[in-house]
Amino acid sequence: MTEQKATNVHWHAGDISAADRGRLLGQRGATLWFTGLSGSGKSTIAVALESALFARGHLCYRLDGDNIRLGINKNLGFSAADRAENIRRIGEVSKLFADAGLIVLSSFVSPYRRDREQVRALHAASGFDFIEVFVDVPLAVAEQRDPKGLYKQARAGKIANFTGIDDPYEAPENPEIVLPSAELSLAEEVALLLAALEERGLVAAATS
Repeated sequence: MTEQKATNVHWHAGDISAADRGRLLGQRGATLWFTGLSGSGKSTIAVALESALFARGHLCYRLDGDNIRLGINKNLGFSAADRAENIRRIGEVSKLFADAGLIVLSSFVSPYRRDREQVRALHAASGFDFIEVFVDVPLAVAEQRDPKGLYKQARAGKIANFTGIDDPYEAPENPEIVLPSAELSLAEEVALLLAALEERGLVAAATS
């Protein structure tokens, strides 16, 4: 856990609670955390789920690994320490969005279990659902897809610390949801995710 460096700081509580914001929005804030190899389909699934939730009238927000590294985390690289800080920051941002009442779709390789478990603990301490979604594809499939050409560059030695090639990926041991992305269609994946959200009471069942 990151050390608290600032001193003489105190949490200033407001009069409006997370439950109040949830009632206003007609939903409960939560984070779906998509983890998996580069090329597994995390971002594609999150984009499709965002559209499906929006069509049902739910306010959600998507946090994507590359997008975040172009902004709030632009000063971080891909060392183990930088990866840990990357996930720590996104965990905090995800929790803030959940506190605002939004359904957060966070798509990050997030290769280390310890980092993901710290984000889980952060949510649990504040009473927000954290749903770990393991987008599970074999390395060979992800490498064959290689939508950004990153595996090819990593194999050629042009990218260091690339997950699955010269940096490890630690698969979740007990994720809430596993999506074998090489075996399911995008529509099937979205349907499974919506059903899981309905079961948890985070969104209402679709009306016919």
